[in-house]
Amino acid sequence: DGNSGWRCPACQNASTQVPKTYTCFCGKVHNPEWNRNEIPHSCGELCGKKRQCLDCPHLCNILCHPGPCPSCPAFVTKTCECGQTSHSVRCGQSTKIHCSNVCGNTLNCGKHSCTQVCHAGKCSPCQLTVQQVCYCGSTFKEVLCGTKEEFSDGFGNFSCQNICGKKLNCGRHNCTQVCHPQPCQLCPRLPQVVYRCPCGQTPLSKLLELGCVERKICTDPIPSCGKTCGKPLSCGSYEFIHTCESLCHEGDCRPCSHTSNIYCRCGFKKKEVPCALLRNKAAITFMCDKRCNKKRSCGRHKCNEVCCVDTEHKCSLVCGRKLNCGLHRCEEPCHRGSCQTCWQTSFDELTCYCGESVIYPPVPCGTQPPECKKTCTRPHDCDHPVYHSCHSEEKCPPCTYLTQKWCMGKHELRSNIPCHLTDISCGLRCNQMLKCGMHKCKRICHKGECLIDEECKQPCVIPRLYCNHPCMAPCHPSSPCPTTSCCAKVDLQCECGRRKESMICSEASNTYQRIAAISIATKLTDLQLGDSVEISRLITKKEMKQARLQCDEECLALQRNRRLAEALEIDDNSDPFNIRSSGPKYSDLLKEDARKDLKFVSDIEKEMRMLVEAVNKGKHTKKSHCYPPMNRDHRRIIHELAQVYGIESVSYDNEPKRNVVITAVKGKSICPSNTLTSVLDKEMQSRPPPPIPHYKQTDKSGGNSGLSKPLKEEPVIDYFDVQD
Repeated sequence: DGNSGWRCPACQNASTQVPKTYTCFCGKVHNPEWNRNEIPHSCGELCGKKRQCLDCPHLCNILCHPGPCPSCPAFVTKTCECGQTSHSVRCGQSTKIHCSNVCGNTLNCGKHSCTQVCHAGKCSPCQLTVQQVCYCGSTFKEVLCGTKEEFSDGFGNFSCQNICGKKLNCGRHNCTQVCHPQPCQLCPRLPQVVYRCPCGQTPLSKLLELGCVERKICTDPIPSCGKTCGKPLSCGSYEFIHTCESLCHEGDCRPCSHTSNIYCRCGFKKKEVPCALLRNKAAITFMCDKRCNKKRSCGRHKCNEVCCVDTEHKCSLVCGRKLNCGLHRCEEPCHRGSCQTCWQTSFDELTCYCGESVIYPPVPCGTQPPECKKTCTRPHDCDHPVYHSCHSEEKCPPCTYLTQKWCMGKHELRSNIPCHLTDISCGLRCNQMLKCGMHKCKRICHKGECLIDEECKQPCVIPRLYCNHPCMAPCHPSSPCPTTSCCAKVDLQCECGRRKESMICSEASNTYQRIAAISIATKLTDLQLGDSVEISRLITKKEMKQARLQCDEECLALQRNRRLAEALEIDDNSDPFNIRSSGPKYSDLLKEDARKDLKFVSDIEKEMRMLVEAVNKGKHTKKSHCYPPMNRDHRRIIHELAQVYGIESVSYDNEPKRNVVITAVKGKSICPSNTLTSVLDKEMQSRPPPPIPHYKQTDKSGGNSGLSKPLKEEPVIDYFDVQD
């Protein structure tokens, strides 16, 4: 039956424990021998085991046998349930005996007997009603016989909780106690009971000595001592107790003339009221306007009750949070912790989209559709083979089949593009003609029109009339080029070609003043008549190109040396005057920075020389090196040294992680013959010793008394430290 245990293969009897020894059925003989005349596994003796019936005292009287012992065949005398009759029955009979007589046992009240026919168990409580009267005799009620109700002693007397009202022993006053079982107390005004004045401060014996009349009966007035009563009143507080201010008197004290402080329900505010109103405290209770800021039992909402006296702060709102199913909300009172699982259940089958996998009812709310391993059968936008399984989401995963597609600008046909990708950029420049008809789009391959609501702002490329430089004004397809000065850079050199300088085109031409003078002199008549004069026609292109720099003294010296070399027939490549071997020129600011941090500059030059040698000897045309992040001054030193070595340098990232990347180009980068550190060493050796400083003294009246302070250097702007 699934339970643990062992079943005997001979008698099929099940036991909870596996036996370790082999015995007969009754357990008396170990390893019983086989006898063909007896039952197998039996010892042949009487069984003698106790029967399963609990109230049977007889042992089993049959031979050793398999299985449970049969019921006891002996006859015994048993009484019925009520005990009035007896019958002879088999000992193993488990049925109880009932006679037809009335029970007659005494009920719980102790007065009446049971009227039921012979029955099992205890008798029912007495169902008769009796009339009870209270102790004072003013109230009657009917109750079940033998019941013990509140204020009842079980024998007919109870307290009605009203004033007793019985006449006291004096015969003149009534009892003022609540209905009570004991005899009424003595009259509290009897002469033998009252020993003091009404306020209790003075014994009556002293008042009698002073001439007061002796009391003989309870109705005689109690003499007054004439002092202030002084009895504590119900008003006041623990710190200041109010007392009666009237003279010694009988009866209740008069209302107090003082004021008392009463607190609101929560005890936050207090209010001062006359003590005369404190007799009815329920009428003068008030609530403050303080709102409770404590959290409710849910831990989410605040109590916000005015003058709150609650200790538990139970939340009366509905929880309303979404359950785990995501469809229904919690309808229980707001609580802490997680909400219970959704109790709603569906009795419909829950299947996947194709219907192959099924979850049979009942299906708890929020159960996801079953997982299906079949191929998705939903309609797809493309006709490519489907590789994903059946799913419950309405939208299928994107198709990843590799196809060929044109880029957005129709520049090239791209291969190995997933089917779901629509907008593909080839990374090339768009190069489509803009609306102006002069320029092409410079954006990377993009979608849609090049310029939607904008006008072309590229610089105009129409050559100027006299210098042939482009106009460079914003694109103006429908209007002529504006007459502005040309800002293009032109390279000027002297006659010998030694001096070279870049200047703005408009500044390079020194003929504008002559043009203006000629135009004013020749066209004076036209100007007086109001006509306009175009001065651009008064200068030719040949004259504008003839603008050159003037040779200086060094140029003249080179020309003299050249003529001397020709006269002496000296080869130009021999460089007798050591002109070409002159080292690089370092700026004074760079030298000053190198003196401050010579080790840093030597390390930078060593790295640059190694980079230039590596790119000149290697196969690659470019090689780069990235320096760690450093401050602005160190970056400026690297930029200036890179110019000397012919290396490109660019700063990247933002502070404080801004760094410099240098790139050496084969054929462009060089290693100068004299490094900056060697130049500084030569200058130090050739420099004379520094003079002894003279201190300027002043008189006591004032003036400069020490070394003059050096002027503050102007901050150097790092023009190379720009974002790439």
